[in-house]
Amino acid sequence: MAASELYTKFARVWIPDPEEVWKSAELLKDYKPGDKVLLLHLEEGKDLEYRLDPKTKELPHLRNPDILVGENDLTALSYLHEPAVLHNLRVRFIDSKLIYTYCGIVLVAINPYEQLPIYGEDIINAYSGQNMGDMDPHIFAVAEEAYKQMARDERNQSIIVSGESGAGKTVSAKYAMRYFATVSGSASEANVEEKVLASNPIMESIGNAKTTRNDNSSRFGKYIEIGFDKRYRIIGANMRTYLLEKSRVVFQAEEERNYHIFYQLCASAKLPEFKMLRLGNADNFHYTKQGGSPVIEGVDDTKEMAHTRQACTLLGISESYQMGIFRILAGILHLGNVAFTSRDSDSCTIPPKHEPLSIFSDLMGVDYEEMCHWLCHRKLATATETYIKPISKLQATNARDALAKHIYAKLFNWIVDHVNQALHSAVKQHSFIGVLDIYGFETFEINSFEQFCINYANEKLQQQFNMHVFKLEQEEYMKEQIPWTLIDFYDNQPCINLIESKLGILDLLDEECKMPKGTDDTWAQKLYNTHLNKCALFEKPRLSNKAFIIQHFADKVEYQCEGFLEKNKDTVFEEQIKVLKSSKFKMLPELFQDDEKAISPTSAASSGRMPLSRTPAKPTKGRPGQTAKEHKKTVGHQFRNSLHLLMETLNATTPHYVRCIKPNDFKFPFTFDEKRAVQQLRACGVLETIRISAAGFPSRWTYQEFFSRYRVLMKQKDVLSDRKQTCKNVLEKLILDKDKYQFGKTKIFFRAGQVAYLEKLRADKLRAACIRIQKTIRGWLLRKKYLRMRKAAITVQRYVRGYQARCYAKFLRRTKAATIIQKYWRMYIVRRKYKIRRTATIVLQSYLRGYLARNRYRKMLREHKAVIIQKWVRGWLARTRYKRSMHAIIYLQCCFRRMMAKRELKKLKIEARSVERYKKLHIGMENKIMQLQRKVDEQNKDYKCLMEKLTTLEGIYNSETEKLRSDLERLQLSEEEAKVATGRVLSLQEEIAKLRKDLEQTQSEKKSIEERADKYKQETEQLVSNLKEENTLLKQEKEALNHLIVEQAKEMTETMEKKLVEETKQLELDLNDERLRYQNLLNEFSRLEERYDDLKEEMTLMVNVPKPGHKRTDSTHSSNESEYTFSSEIAETEDMPLRTEEPSEKKVPLDMSLFLKLQKRVTELEQEKQVMQDELDRKEEQVLRSKAKEEERPQIRGAELEYESLKRQELESENKKLKNELNELRKALSEKSAPEVTAPGAPAYRVLMEQLTSVSEELDVRKEEVLILRSQLVSQKEAIQHKNTMTDSTILLEDVQKMKDKGEIAQAYIGLKETNRSPAMDCHELNEDGELWLVYEGLKQANRLLESQLQSQKRSHENEAEALRGEIQSLKEENNRQQQLLAQNLQLPPEARIEASLQHEITRLTNENLDLMEQLEKQDKTVRKLKKQLKVFAKKIGELEVGQMENISPGQIIDEPIRPVNIPRKEKDFQGMLEYKKEDEQKLVKNLILELKPRGVAVNLIPGLPAYILFMCVRHADYLNDDQKVRSLLTSTINSIKKVLKKRGDDFETVSFWLSNTCRFLHCLKQYSGEEGFMKHNTSRQNEHCLTNFDLAEYRQVLSDLAIQIYQQLVRVLENILQPMIVSGMLEHETIQGVSGVKPTGLRKRTSSIADEGTYTLDSILRQLNSFHSVMCQHGMDPELIKQVVKQMFYIVGAITLNNLLLRKDMCSWSKGMQIRYNVSQLEEWLRDKNLMNSGAKETLEPLIQAAQLLQVKKKTDDDAEAICSMCSALTTAQIVKVLNLYTPVNEFEERVSVSFIRTIQMRLRDRKDSPQLLMDAKHIFPVTFPFNPSSLALETIQIPASLGLGFISRV
Repeated sequence: MAASELYTKFARVWIPDPEEVWKSAELLKDYKPGDKVLLLHLEEGKDLEYRLDPKTKELPHLRNPDILVGENDLTALSYLHEPAVLHNLRVRFIDSKLIYTYCGIVLVAINPYEQLPIYGEDIINAYSGQNMGDMDPHIFAVAEEAYKQMARDERNQSIIVSGESGAGKTVSAKYAMRYFATVSGSASEANVEEKVLASNPIMESIGNAKTTRNDNSSRFGKYIEIGFDKRYRIIGANMRTYLLEKSRVVFQAEEERNYHIFYQLCASAKLPEFKMLRLGNADNFHYTKQGGSPVIEGVDDTKEMAHTRQACTLLGISESYQMGIFRILAGILHLGNVAFTSRDSDSCTIPPKHEPLSIFSDLMGVDYEEMCHWLCHRKLATATETYIKPISKLQATNARDALAKHIYAKLFNWIVDHVNQALHSAVKQHSFIGVLDIYGFETFEINSFEQFCINYANEKLQQQFNMHVFKLEQEEYMKEQIPWTLIDFYDNQPCINLIESKLGILDLLDEECKMPKGTDDTWAQKLYNTHLNKCALFEKPRLSNKAFIIQHFADKVEYQCEGFLEKNKDTVFEEQIKVLKSSKFKMLPELFQDDEKAISPTSAASSGRMPLSRTPAKPTKGRPGQTAKEHKKTVGHQFRNSLHLLMETLNATTPHYVRCIKPNDFKFPFTFDEKRAVQQLRACGVLETIRISAAGFPSRWTYQEFFSRYRVLMKQKDVLSDRKQTCKNVLEKLILDKDKYQFGKTKIFFRAGQVAYLEKLRADKLRAACIRIQKTIRGWLLRKKYLRMRKAAITVQRYVRGYQARCYAKFLRRTKAATIIQKYWRMYIVRRKYKIRRTATIVLQSYLRGYLARNRYRKMLREHKAVIIQKWVRGWLARTRYKRSMHAIIYLQCCFRRMMAKRELKKLKIEARSVERYKKLHIGMENKIMQLQRKVDEQNKDYKCLMEKLTTLEGIYNSETEKLRSDLERLQLSEEEAKVATGRVLSLQEEIAKLRKDLEQTQSEKKSIEERADKYKQETEQLVSNLKEENTLLKQEKEALNHLIVEQAKEMTETMEKKLVEETKQLELDLNDERLRYQNLLNEFSRLEERYDDLKEEMTLMVNVPKPGHKRTDSTHSSNESEYTFSSEIAETEDMPLRTEEPSEKKVPLDMSLFLKLQKRVTELEQEKQVMQDELDRKEEQVLRSKAKEEERPQIRGAELEYESLKRQELESENKKLKNELNELRKALSEKSAPEVTAPGAPAYRVLMEQLTSVSEELDVRKEEVLILRSQLVSQKEAIQHKNTMTDSTILLEDVQKMKDKGEIAQAYIGLKETNRSPAMDCHELNEDGELWLVYEGLKQANRLLESQLQSQKRSHENEAEALRGEIQSLKEENNRQQQLLAQNLQLPPEARIEASLQHEITRLTNENLDLMEQLEKQDKTVRKLKKQLKVFAKKIGELEVGQMENISPGQIIDEPIRPVNIPRKEKDFQGMLEYKKEDEQKLVKNLILELKPRGVAVNLIPGLPAYILFMCVRHADYLNDDQKVRSLLTSTINSIKKVLKKRGDDFETVSFWLSNTCRFLHCLKQYSGEEGFMKHNTSRQNEHCLTNFDLAEYRQVLSDLAIQIYQQLVRVLENILQPMIVSGMLEHETIQGVSGVKPTGLRKRTSSIADEGTYTLDSILRQLNSFHSVMCQHGMDPELIKQVVKQMFYIVGAITLNNLLLRKDMCSWSKGMQIRYNVSQLEEWLRDKNLMNSGAKETLEPLIQAAQLLQVKKKTDDDAEAICSMCSALTTAQIVKVLNLYTPVNEFEERVSVSFIRTIQMRLRDRKDSPQLLMDAKHIFPVTFPFNPSSLALETIQIPASLGLGFISRV
């Protein structure tokens, strides 16, 4: 198809624009050949006539379809040209915030001027191991590709990073080095990768500075070779530097700075160690204040100085050398402040005792006078004489600056050399990856020698780049067998020849430098004469004779000749150097040693050490006398040599290109300047790559991808089984011009624009199909709408007609009803009028009659009240008169009595005075006084008698007076009444008149009062109504308030509940965080422990060098193993220094970080040990106190204590006898037999040991019988001692109750009767002490006990019957299950049916075999017991008879027949313990742990069998009270499990098996610990099996830690197995075929989403999950632990899937969201099938589910934004924005997410507090818990199969 056919109406094109470089427009009509003008419509709404060039008639560039915009690889664009590249970069950078883009083999990196969260370790892990095209473009992808090619092709690699200053070259190189350091690790423990990264701060501080374009601009080029060993781990590095900008030391432009190290020194000047440098503020020094910008915003120079010093220390630069460096740098600053004064035009001087020079001399250790002299003079040497000539002030200043530059350059070389020494490795290097961080093409207003060298280097690199691109294109075409046509590309060899060939620019420059009077002007004339008009690339400026122009590959550059010769010579006065060499400061002469033999690009830029894999260049091989000559090499010559060496190195490696672009000159974040970007794209070769690609076949598709994408363009008959032939047939029909495409072996190659044409055909076909679908659906919808409307119309008609009929019937009913109503209404009106009249008449009558009755009533009332008033007035007048009379009489009496009292008082006073006088006169006359006293008493008595008489007389007088007074008053009253009677009538008449007036007045007042009352009543009623209304309102308000209070209470309750839930969740999170922190520490400790073991092994190998002679073997080999007990950690850490000190002559370099971690761990363990020791001491004190209290208590004697003491004595005696016999037997054997006979494996030894075992068993039986007899004797003795009490029988009862069966009770009774019988007693004597009663009570108790045993046997029979019924029921269930299994098997395919039936039959036979083995063992055990009892009973009976005969007197033998005591042997049951010998411990551990195969155990034996066996062995050691045996067994077990996991730690079955057994062992230690919390679910039999002597709580903690480590290892194994499957199965594979289309891809081919053979699918993941689950179930893992493992597995799946989704732009589409949701639903279905929905696994997939939903939801309006914010609660803001930025339409019908919508999302989510981290932590492990899970399995029922090889263990 012709390209002109694509210029149709609505086609979009690019046209040039002076502002935006390229502007988009749309054609308004079709283009026809011959048209000179195109009618265009610009995006801003304007129309434009675009005139074509009449000469070339080139049409404007076509714009790519929107579906291709924003592609990861620019070569994937259908139209490859400059505007397409620029637009694609701008869209990715501005809209999607993506700074990396591929352009074929080049990675284009745009500086965002902002910190982005895309360089963390999680991103590194995500890119590690991935193909370069499978992930979004990134510097890590380039680094991974280089690392992978180095390992795969065994070829050295190079990463070439170039770009302008400020484009981000240094940062890109730094991130590439960090990637290598993180991914590869180091081959030794010296942390080489940390040293490699530590070189960056040092080199940045001494080689970087702030410029107007960049705050951290590298002012030198460097090439770092990172060396790797055969296992591709970092072993070292080497650095080469190029062209340090020395002039910056002495001069900085405006807004620029000197090198960072100077400002760091000035900022740290106040530190104590820097006081000797006598520094201050940077503004105080000439060399640091010229730029006027001493501070960089956001940079703390003090902190940077600390980082620099720390890096120096890490690289091995000692403190003394560091201070030496800082002295030299400070000296340079002080040298810059040295000032000169002119004496005349040709000479100058320095002021005397000039402080800056004095400080410089002191710091440098040189003589002040000498340095002062040679700064102002120079030496001239001729053939005969030497002259000392003064120099001018300008020359002196230039010489000072030259010296400063030279010192700094030498110091720079020295630091680089020492960095290389620190990074050098003694291990042989296998390969290397070089990182070249070099300046990009530069052009300024004034370009000098530095820009010339930089552009020369870029010309060389561009040539190498073009050749490499051309070579790759050629290889691709040859690989696919495409006819190769020569592609014309720009070759810059002529420009390189112009610079470096013979008589080139550099050659002429060197020649001019050798001339005595050579100047820049003469050199410029030579250039004009040699190259002007002879070389097309060399030009002369029109207005200058001191400049020249070179046409570089990127642009024309004009160079000013001024300064070229001086910079090329790089002259420094030799006398000044000699002064410095004679310095007392030792480090300074080191800088000026003759090091010209090392390859160096310039005297200002050192290469440091030689590269690790290269040989020295030829110029370095010469005679010793050649050194002086080499020293005179010019800068240009040395730079050319170093550049040739660099190109040789790059040509010997596989290069990878990173082109850094500076988006704007103002350092604005995410701001894109099209002009600057295009300028840099042209300069860095990206557009050249595009041009080369576009010249051939840039678009390439595999046949399968082409078929999947363009299947819609094919008809059914065109589709063949052969995809290749199908594609060929279709393409021949679609594209008629066969030159537009080529068929390769695996790909189809298209020329530029053909993919866009195919996309147009595909879109047209899909659009036509959509129109047809729309037409059909719209017709169907309209027909449905018409049918609905017709049906609705019929329905409406029916309802309307029914409504009208109902209305007519209603009218008729209403008419009839109105007639009836009228009749009744008229009757009602007449009746109401009659009732009103009648009522009015009755009311009038009632009112009239009432009025008359009230008048009569008032008259009667008035008369009655007048009578009452008269009565009360008369009474009042009489009372008044009486009261006046009484008051007067009383007053008279009071006056008289007062007068009498006064007289009496006066008499008494006189008497009193006389007595006093008498007393004074007659003091001491007691008799007289007594007489007088008697007289006074008598007079008093007489007075009292007289007073009594007077009182009686007064009473009589008063009564008579009262009578007379009453008569007088009565007479007076009658007289007054008579007088008043006449006047009263008159007064009454007057009062009546007054009363009438008052009555009238009262009536009038009453009326007014009634009126006021009515008014008040109305007002009151109104007020009451108002109050009622207010009350109603208040009630409503009250109800509202109550409702509000209730709601608030509810809200508060809900809030409190929510807060409580949140606090609970927070506490759970804190608990999980704490648990996770502990488990991480445990993991770190285990890692350190493994590392320590490895170090110990290495040291052992280093120390134990084989020597001639006898080699002694350590007998205690097991002690060399790391014991893992609660104190083993401390022991190891304490022993470690002792072990490592032995080989002092062969010490290895110590890892300080590891040493500090171990030291910290030792401190923690010592603290824990101290805490545990304190707790142990406290417990011991408590035990001692309790023992002391027990000793203070009175000892209670009883049968049980006696029994215990007898038992203990018996055991001790038996133990002593057995020990003696054993010692004698061994002694005899050792004396009489040969060593080989008595060896442990000899037959005689085995026979003796068997005899010893049988003797010990017999002794045990004897011991039990003796104890029974003694207990009976003790009980009899107690009965005799307490014979007077009847309650003493309880002791016997206790003994009887202890006996188990009727035989024991009978024997005890007979023995009791025999022992209580005496020979010479009759019945009365026997009964004297109540013995018969005691026996009778004992018999009664025995009978009762027998009855209780009978009842218990009956109950046991009933229980057995019930158990049999349960067994029958279980058999029925088993039968049903078998039938179900059979039904399920019938539904399976034949192969699966056979496999399932075989598996079921094997399981059934295994179970039956175990049951039969158990029954057989029980029968064998019973037979052995019976045989032993038969043998022993005869001997015991005889011995007992003899013993009784000795104790009975002869008389008793005659009188009483002898009744022998029959003592039956108690049957000894299996106690659930296993016994083994101490020497068999290693064999036990070896067979049970080290050599055990989990698969056989899991299939054939009960789950957790090794754990049960180990615990039963521990139980036996606890039973023996052997703490050493317990400790040794547990330590060996833990160490052996660790060894197995270390050896087979990558096998899932092994790790799962030992995790299950470790947990079961831990549960057993808890279940049988004797603690109440763990014994709730135990049976009584299991409680009997609890540990009795040892508390193993500390070992439980150790086992718990071990289980945590095994769990973490299990998770790592799971992750390693699942990780390769997840991305392919969850993202790339199309589970729903045909949903997602394949987009065109570029040179970086992605993994195909079509499943090929070997590709993982979702079914692969599900099969693997099934495998994991079945293995864990077979191993008997706890269900809760299985849930935690499944949760972790699903978290890994979700995290890795989401991380890849966030890093892959091609996966963020609507169709991919549907695929992900379907895959997640399959995983949820798996959880439901396994009954694991409550495990929390589904919740871990929530971020992935929400991301898939985010891809599918609508993303346009604010409502959509709100819905997204509420939906994506599990995603962080960064993840949501990243998915929206990456969202890419697969078809043209989808739309991109607008930038405004993304900003809306960001605004809504700005208050959300979540992590800024982009990726999920796929390495995160949830904290694991081990819930207690007791076993219902009885220990005594466990059988040990012979397959385990544990025959040396015996059951106890």
